[in-house]
Amino acid sequence: MPIRVMLVDDQVLLRTGFRMVLAAQPDMEVVAEAGDGVEALEVLRSASVDVVLMDVRMPKLDGVETTRRICAETDPPKVLILTTFDLDEYAFSGLRAGASGFMLKDVPPGELLTAIRSVHSGDAVVAPSTTRRLLDRFAPMLPSGPDQPQHKQLERLTEREREVMVLVAQGHSNGEIAARLVLSEATVKTHVGRILTKLDLRDRVQVVVLAYETGVVRAGGAGA
Repeated sequence: MPIRVMLVDDQVLLRTGFRMVLAAQPDMEVVAEAGDGVEALEVLRSASVDVVLMDVRMPKLDGVETTRRICAETDPPKVLILTTFDLDEYAFSGLRAGASGFMLKDVPPGELLTAIRSVHSGDAVVAPSTTRRLLDRFAPMLPSGPDQPQHKQLERLTEREREVMVLVAQGHSNGEIAARLVLSEATVKTHVGRILTKLDLRDRVQVVVLAYETGVVRAGGAGA
């Protein structure tokens, strides 16, 4: 079954370009489109969608709030934020709202297709190091300090899983974590999977966000 994609952007020309690129792929199909967030939410009530390509700046309801509402639903589609500027406040807010990543609108077609497939398979598109830089920039917006309550589920993590969580939040890949902890890459992947399950998170991006919000990792990437 092809990956069912929805395009949400107020620029018709951009949607047309994305649709042409996706239509040429045997494993993808554009099943819905919308020109703003309000229309997107309405269309999603009756459309079966796997991945939403979401613009951030739109009339009526912007992409961040639309993403938040989509991700609050039961079994929602994955959301990939498309932005004009790298590391802007919209991308940051989109990740916190539940998006699985963000990309620039002028991304090469091949990278966009890879990103859609990655998101659909459950991986995060944004490199952890990019997410870390994003969070470092907006760290003042995050709660911090001794009064910040810890996520209760963090107590369920083993010492090793907490180690892995810190390294993920510091921007390390599975291979780099494996080398640092002297583990196989498969074992690291298993640990990451358990972390996602125990913390009820969708992907590595959410691990990074939670690590900063709970103080497990502080601005600058240092572990608590």
